[in-house]
Amino acid sequence: MTTPTLSVVIPAYNNAGTLAETIDSVLDQEGIDFELIVADHASTDGSDAVLDRYRDDPRVTILTTASGGGAERNWNRVTAEAQGDYIKLVCGDDVLRPGVLARQVELLRTSGAVLTACRRDVTDAEGTVLMPDWGLRGLNGPMDGARAAAKAVRAGSNLFGEPASVTMRRDALERAGGWDATFPYLIDQATYSRVLLDGTFVPDTETGATFRLSDSQWSAVLIASQADQARRFHRWFRAEHPSVVSAWDLRIGNIRASVMARLRRLSYTVLRWRNR
Repeated sequence: MTTPTLSVVIPAYNNAGTLAETIDSVLDQEGIDFELIVADHASTDGSDAVLDRYRDDPRVTILTTASGGGAERNWNRVTAEAQGDYIKLVCGDDVLRPGVLARQVELLRTSGAVLTACRRDVTDAEGTVLMPDWGLRGLNGPMDGARAAAKAVRAGSNLFGEPASVTMRRDALERAGGWDATFPYLIDQATYSRVLLDGTFVPDTETGATFRLSDSQWSAVLIASQADQARRFHRWFRAEHPSVVSAWDLRIGNIRASVMARLRRLSYTVLRWRNR
């Protein structure tokens, strides 16, 4: 088989209600040769029946991951199977907009950057857009990757967005050690930051994905510890890379992380109220 240019990987866990929409949004992409790898993490909600619909598609590889190990285990399991020069991870309840794969790979290819990210629409569980064109605050042009990572620390939030917004060079992700859940809520941002130390960042200024906000999702479960995890990540990054993250970045980022956690808590409260 010819090695694909891009690998799209989906670490699925109890996503039976949304998984087909996620997979279809990948398979409907045009203008780029890609493989799709899905690893189901011992789901108990019938996700396997959804995946059975795609077993005959030559672009699709379906794996299983034994239970345990949290998100880190399945994210690294599915990523380890990727063969493409570029990689995008898409969670099993998010959706790609048409054209995002070809556009982001071309951005990385022509710029030489190690990572790109796009804006996304934040939706509720039913797919209604709550916040359109969200993300990339202060990341409006190509820049040194370390500077981009420091901007996210100073902002106290993940400026790059959830994994569906991001495409990386696979070898840069491997050199960074893969997905690291030392700070579970920041598994994506912490990993992006280590990847970005290896090169440059280029923004994809279009809206290329959706992020589904649900009061039952993994991030909602961790909401009480979000600010603490962010502060610990900031301290770790400052200690490991003092030339990248300044003491002032650390102070401002920690304050903003606390504010963002309160706003996120409020958003989940409002979402629960709307659902009722």
